[in-house]
Formats: sequence, C-alpha cells, structure tokens
Amino acid sequence: MNEENLIKYYNKFNEEKRLNTRHGQVEFITSMKYIKEYLSKMNNPKIIDIGAGCGKYSIELANNGYDVTAVELIKHNLRVIEKNSNKVKTYLGNAINLSRFNDETFDLVLLFGPMYHLISKEDKIKALNEAKRIVKKDGIIMVAYCMNDYAVITHGFKDNNILDSIDKLDENFKIISTCEDLYSVVRIEDIDELNKITDLKRIKIVTSDGPSNYIRSVLNKMSDLEFSKFIEYHLSTCERKELLGAAAHTLDILKK
Repeated sequence: MNEENLIKYYNKFNEEKRLNTRHGQVEFITSMKYIKEYLSKMNNPKIIDIGAGCGKYSIELANNGYDVTAVELIKHNLRVIEKNSNKVKTYLGNAINLSRFNDETFDLVLLFGPMYHLISKEDKIKALNEAKRIVKKDGIIMVAYCMNDYAVITHGFKDNNILDSIDKLDENFKIISTCEDLYSVVRIEDIDELNKITDLKRIKIVTSDGPSNYIRSVLNKMSDLEFSKFIEYHLSTCERKELLGAAAHTLDILKK
C-alpha cells in the first residue's frame, strides 16, 4: 500500500457522499442489518471500526448508544468524525498495527475499508490477524472486500477500457495489483485462502450491495416506494452464492 498516495486520494474523495447515494445506501442498510443482528446477541458490546473513513458506521452506532472506537489513517477523516460526534473515541492508525489495543478487547470488529487498499497478501493477513487478536473469544469480525469481476465488467468492458488495461490482467482476467495501486480486488477463493491462513471461521458471507452498482441510474430514478422494494429484494437475495462474486462489495462475517 502506498500510504502517501492513499492519503492524497482520500483528502479529495468524499466517502461520506458515496454512502449517501442510492447505491451507497444499499451497502449501508445491508451492512447495518447484519451489524445489528449480531449486536443484539451481545451484552454491552464494545465496537471498533478500523478504517472508519468519515465515520458513517461509527457515528450511527454511537448514536444508537454503543461504545464505539474508530481508527482511521486519514487525519481529515478523523476530524470529520470528531466534528460530527463527541461520542466516538478516535485514533489515528492503520489496520496492520493495532498495538495500542489489548488482546480480546472488542466484541465486534469492523474492517470495512482496509482490505480495499491493502495490496499484498502479507498485509491483508496482518490486518486479519490484528482483528483476530483484539476481538473477544466469542466476538465477531466483519470484513468488506472489493470484488475482481465487478471491476473487470464495469471498468474493463462497460467503460471500454479492456484493451488499455490488458496488462493489468492475468490469463484468467484476474486483476494484478501493485504497490502503486490504490485499490486491491479479490475473488471469493482469495477470501477463503486468507481465512484459512489466519484460521478464521466463516459464519456467513453476503454481498452488501448486490446488483445496485450496475443499475445506479435506475436506482436514482426510483420512487421511495420502488427503492424500498429493491431493498426488500436485495436483502432477500444477498446471501445467495451466485450473486457474490460479481457484486462490487462482499461482506465476510467471521469468528475465531
């Protein structure tokens, strides 16, 4: 991961605005559904949001009365969280070194941003092992990933960049990321391999946004009633295996 380039990128990119779009709302609503499902089974849970961005999840959870800690690499994003909430404990840091936190401190660990940007397998493993270390024995880890085939279909074919990008693909159309890239994308088998290496057990895996990123313009034209019906459809299908790999984002729900 090129940390300097990432900081420059997020100083300009408005992640909060993305999550407030219709397709972003699908991702947020879905993730919150599963977060609340597991929090409902815990007593006075402590939550850590690693790579918290501008605090969309941290602030929502803190406003719901939960004990929330946010760790974020970008100082600008931390300032946004602190401006919008005095309930979230904030720390500057990154996912591969959480040494400030003791073992088995948190009931729920959210790793929603880091796996988008950690390029090497080694760094991904470090992040998962740190999440595993700080989560309690019976706690939950939720990890979000960007998916390979969505990127190939949209950026490569839909946006007509496939020939210009061919040197970034292997013979199986898997994107080859380098340390200079901002994003890292995976397939389900890559996620499975990371879980095996770190000895994390999957509870379930879902697509947090399903087909929504393919039909952004359609979603934007929907009435509120039509959009609520789309959400109903999506939540009823987001665990179906045949939809996982082609979506933009996947949410892996894990335990030790």
